[in-house]
Amino acid sequence: MVAERTSSDQVIGVHRNVYRNRQLTSAIFNQRLDQRTCHAINEGINNFGNLGYIKMGFSSSLQGQASHEALLGRQDAEIKLLETMKRCLTTKVKSDREYASSISSLSNQGKKVERGEDLVGSLIAQSWKDIMESMDQTSKLIKQQADAMESIVLEQITSLHAERRKARKLYQEEQSWLTNQFQQLTDEVTRKKTEYQKNLEMYKLMRFRFEEHYVRSGRVGRKVDEVREKYQKACRKLHLTHNEYVLLLGAVTECEHDLRTSYLPSLLQRQQAIHQDFTITWKGILQEIVKYTDFTNEKFLEIYARMKKAVDVVKPIDEYKDFIGKHRTRPASPIRFTFDENLVNDTSGKLLPNKLTVDNLTIDWLRNRLTELEASLKTTQLSRQTAQSNAENNSDSKSALDCAQEREELRLRCQERKLQRQVDVIRCALNELGCEEVPSGCDLSMEVSFTETLNKKCSITDSGLFTLRKNKKIMQFVKTPFKSIPAIQNGKNGLFRASSEDSGIPRITESPSLGAHREISSCNNQKGNGNGDLTEEEWFHGVLPREEVVRLLVNEGDFLVRETTRNDECQIVLSVCWDGHKHFIVQTTQEGHFRFEGPAFPSIRELITHQLKSGLAVTSRSGAILKTPILRERWELNNDDVILLEKIGRGNFGDVHRALLKTCKTEVAVKTCKITLPDEQKKKFLQEGRILKQYDHPNIVKLIGICVQKQPIMIVMELVPGGSLLTYLRKNVSTITQAEQYQMCKDAAAGMCYLESKYCIHRDLAARNCLVGYESIVKISDFGMSREEEEYIVSDGMKQIPIKWTAPEALNFGKYTSLCDVWSYGVLMWEIFSKGGYPYSGLSNSQAREKIDSGYRMPAPDGTPEEIYRLMLQCWEYEPDKRPHFDQIYSTIDSLAPSYRLVQA
Repeated sequence: MVAERTSSDQVIGVHRNVYRNRQLTSAIFNQRLDQRTCHAINEGINNFGNLGYIKMGFSSSLQGQASHEALLGRQDAEIKLLETMKRCLTTKVKSDREYASSISSLSNQGKKVERGEDLVGSLIAQSWKDIMESMDQTSKLIKQQADAMESIVLEQITSLHAERRKARKLYQEEQSWLTNQFQQLTDEVTRKKTEYQKNLEMYKLMRFRFEEHYVRSGRVGRKVDEVREKYQKACRKLHLTHNEYVLLLGAVTECEHDLRTSYLPSLLQRQQAIHQDFTITWKGILQEIVKYTDFTNEKFLEIYARMKKAVDVVKPIDEYKDFIGKHRTRPASPIRFTFDENLVNDTSGKLLPNKLTVDNLTIDWLRNRLTELEASLKTTQLSRQTAQSNAENNSDSKSALDCAQEREELRLRCQERKLQRQVDVIRCALNELGCEEVPSGCDLSMEVSFTETLNKKCSITDSGLFTLRKNKKIMQFVKTPFKSIPAIQNGKNGLFRASSEDSGIPRITESPSLGAHREISSCNNQKGNGNGDLTEEEWFHGVLPREEVVRLLVNEGDFLVRETTRNDECQIVLSVCWDGHKHFIVQTTQEGHFRFEGPAFPSIRELITHQLKSGLAVTSRSGAILKTPILRERWELNNDDVILLEKIGRGNFGDVHRALLKTCKTEVAVKTCKITLPDEQKKKFLQEGRILKQYDHPNIVKLIGICVQKQPIMIVMELVPGGSLLTYLRKNVSTITQAEQYQMCKDAAAGMCYLESKYCIHRDLAARNCLVGYESIVKISDFGMSREEEEYIVSDGMKQIPIKWTAPEALNFGKYTSLCDVWSYGVLMWEIFSKGGYPYSGLSNSQAREKIDSGYRMPAPDGTPEEIYRLMLQCWEYEPDKRPHFDQIYSTIDSLAPSYRLVQA
């Protein structure tokens, strides 16, 4: 009985331990989760008796081991999803802030309007200003949404992620404990059953011995008593074990039933409540995401409404009302062509003013003249009809030569009127002669009528001939060496296109045939080495430096192919944006085929096409997958399209050549980069092309393109025929006028004003880095040291710094701003008015630097106007904030030369 009680107590203890652990686990969950979740859990526990009615809940459907593993997998997937959401939203916050910053910078740039004082009263200018203000407000709203996304949504996701991990850990611990409890019950029954079988065998043995000694032999004695006692003891032990086994089975069955039908469903019910509560929170987070990514909310719509209102106030009829009222002038007096009567005073009345003299001396000449005039008139009329017909045929397309056609039509019309008038006058005189008598002459007083008729029928508008002669921009277009460039093919999908708006400089436009996905070219030309003609592939970028490649590859899966040299060996490299930037060298097999880790192909084009279409990783270790080919930029030209002619100079990176664009036979200037230079130097060389390609200003040298298909790397620019400004000044010392010096300073100021508006710091402004073009126009050149930022701190030492042209703060602290360029501009003005003089002559760089810091400034060159020297001194103010900006410099120079502008007008 003692053994029986002990066994029962053990079973009851196990049963109590189950519930004690269950209550402890419930307390842990209650501590971990919020009040709403705990309420849901407790409600689930209290309503456990109704679980049978829940057909699709966790408690009735997810009790198996496979369901448990699936639930853990689902929790892991949800945790991963939260991590992905956090990562993506962090990126979105960053990109929104960058976007807002870009819009803010754009709006600030848009507010800086050149010659804004001339746009006073302009509705367009006011509308533009309002739009820029609205864009600035838009940028602030976008930044506010990004900040809210970070401070609210990302924090909520972080908190939810932490709670989700804790809940998963607790569920796994509970499930492990429950499984352990089932295993303990099974092990207890197994042990008791084994004990039962052992005692049963002992009972059978003792019973056999007892029957053998007592029943069968009938003997009595001490031996029989011992056998009987052992038999009774075995029988008693068997019966006790039997009872314990029966009690244990009942208790274990009850306990297993309680675990399976009460605790396990309760645990799963709690999990369902937790999951549903997480889902509610998760949904709230998604709603917050939608809220802070909505660009159509009321605040944005208000801004867009203000922008639309700003545009609606623009009325063409009122745009120039203030301008006309401010600059109203009297109409120009007509030019009167009158006969000088002093010429006929000594002819004794034989020759009269404004009358043809028809007599024996002139009649033959008049008749011959009439014949010539009629022939010329007929020819002119035919030419005019042909011109009109061509104009009608081309009326649907705007041509770059519209102005030239209009001028030609005006010339033909005026020529026709002049010939017709002369023919009419001669015919009138001959008709009055009647071939019988010679009158004293024919009245020419209708010359006034002729003039009025000409003014009415051949009126010269602002877009006509005389305006064109005074319009410097049009004259520059007419004289530009690129005015006749036709459209030329570049590669497969790029076209040069000449445009009158760009003064004829060829622009490369992308063909629509590229499509939205910009498919890889299927050209199958092969080189001798089996690589295929990679220069025909738009995704092949030649010897583009690695740093430039990284700049082009932005999104996951972006790729391009390039060429590099390692240990004097040329290698083809596949560069991919994938978890950073990865670069794979194309391997060559013994058969001359090309591969990465997969199959080999006869050409690199086929290898890349296979990788793109198959979607396989380039290497299993990297996992990089090709998605989007990055095609050559529209500025990238083929090296074979450029024919180098003669060397015309030397730069920091290589020689400068006069060259010829093969397709359009146009002369250009080409800067070459030495092949032996390291990649870092090549990167600095290409920086000038990257800066120039986005600029378009008559006083900035124009970029045509860059050549990186093979060595040497080249920058192709417009050929400016006059050479450097420094050389031009020194060659023309005796002929340069002060008006030309004013104009040179004004051109340079206009170019630098444009650069300042683009936040570009030139850092090397000097006469040697300016070029002289047609009509002595000055163009800023040599952007090798330029930087596109509002402030730049030198971190690579002070080598190659032009000491005598550089501002003190840049020399002393390495800090560059646009105001440093203003200092250099002051030295440039000194060079112009000294006609190519060398600044700080007789002083070394260190001596000049010391004297500048001590307050010394160069004296004015001989003949320099006082106001110009005053402007130089303003540019040389030691404190940068005291120097004028380039827009102020431009306005000052423009106002200093009124007589010069009058001559030009």
